[in-house]
Amino acid sequence: MIDWSLYGCESIKNEKTIIMKILRLFFSITVLSLLMVACENSTSQLNTDDIDLADDDIVTEAIFDDVFNSADNATEIVESFMLKNTGVKGENVIVVADSCPTVTVDFISDNERIVTIDFGEGCVGLWDQTRAGKIIINVIGHRREVGSTRTVSFDEYYFNGIKVEGTKVTENMGENDNGNVVFSSSLSDGMLTFPNDTSVTRQYYREREWVAGYDTRVIWDDECLITGYASGTTYRGITYENTITSALYWKRVCRFFVSGVIQINREGVEPFEIDYGDGECDALAVIRRGDDEKEIILRFRHRKIR
Repeated sequence: MIDWSLYGCESIKNEKTIIMKILRLFFSITVLSLLMVACENSTSQLNTDDIDLADDDIVTEAIFDDVFNSADNATEIVESFMLKNTGVKGENVIVVADSCPTVTVDFISDNERIVTIDFGEGCVGLWDQTRAGKIIINVIGHRREVGSTRTVSFDEYYFNGIKVEGTKVTENMGENDNGNVVFSSSLSDGMLTFPNDTSVTRQYYREREWVAGYDTRVIWDDECLITGYASGTTYRGITYENTITSALYWKRVCRFFVSGVIQINREGVEPFEIDYGDGECDALAVIRRGDDEKEIILRFRHRKIR
């Protein structure tokens, strides 16, 4: 019998085995690295779902902020009217009648009144947006009194064809440590139903610190810092939460927030941010996750829903 070990065959076989083991190890490491990169990209890079969710949040924020704007304007108009017409009280007193909307006030008691903003079948107003239906405000106390409240509800109210529902309660909390008046706002059962019958839901708590314009009768110099948090579902049924991590800066003369950051969280995905900019009165924002970011145009309509 030939002893093959004398010819080095056994050593050759061992070398082959070692090489195969090394190749298998190298292949496993390569596959694992690719999987790790793929997983990292799936959580760190922005995708269509993120942009859709950002759009849901931005549109919802803009529409309910517009409701605040309308309600605040109407309350200011009614209180100015009352100062000029101190003896006028009764049911359905018309405050504004020669334009859209019509603003009326019903006096419930010396301290309570119902203000109705009626846009009728619809009209184009502030920022060239179309509003229809009614915003109803139950006002208790003077706007500038600590503890006064305004409860907003809706009667077939539509903003650009989007049906708006929910109950919004605003309270004057008085001055903070900075000497600025703060209003708290809570939204419950908020819902926007789009023309294609899809909908988003919203609940939130906000604090609005008046940093300019509170003591003047000219509304267009009003500026606020807004903090708080929200939760809801997207038009695809995805549940999410958001937190204002850097106060939103609101100017009444601008269509959208001019600065501030909101962090969006949903289960199983790394959070991302909506950054409203550096103070410019424009319609731009950036959504960001890690080093990946995209600039988007702010709208009063959802980019995918008409």
